Amino acid sequence: MDDAEATWQSWLSDLAPSKRAAAEALRSQFEALGATDAPHRTRSKIDENQPQLARFALQRSLWRGAIDSWASPGALEQVAAAQRLLEAGASRDDLVLLARAVAYEAVFVTVDELDCGADVNVSGVDAGWAVMESGEDGSPTGRILSGLHEGLLTMDPSGRDGADLWQ
Repeated sequence: MDDAEATWQSWLSDLAPSKRAAAEALRSQFEALGATDAPHRTRSKIDENQPQLARFALQRSLWRGAIDSWASPGALEQVAAAQRLLEAGASRDDLVLLARAVAYEAVFVTVDELDCGADVNVSGVDAGWAVMESGEDGSPTGRILSGLHEGLLTMDPSGRDGADLWQ
């Protein structure tokens, strides 16, 4: 057993049986979604009451849907400008990389704005926003998903934390 697993087991043993079962189930959910740091995320959700599963699921969905989807066959060809560039001899790999990098920046700016909770460039406006976790029935839990921009690069399923976007 490595140190991380020993730490996890020690933490688990200190929990009440009902919390222990919930923690093990939550870790399994994180692992099924591909989280490489499932024990850490689980502890944060249990100990700090943070909506880690909802945060992870949203970030993962944004990465796969908005960023990595550009690598899918036919995705570039749906954009007329990209189609013209391909016909003119541009490298498909380079165009995919460009599209993914632009998509990453758009997602990052969007979730950063969501994290701010209001338009920081405008004063005197009494309106804002929040992204909130919902329960299985869709009703809000009251727990705000914060720091959405912070872990976005860790959603890269390649394990490179988006490093290929800047090559």
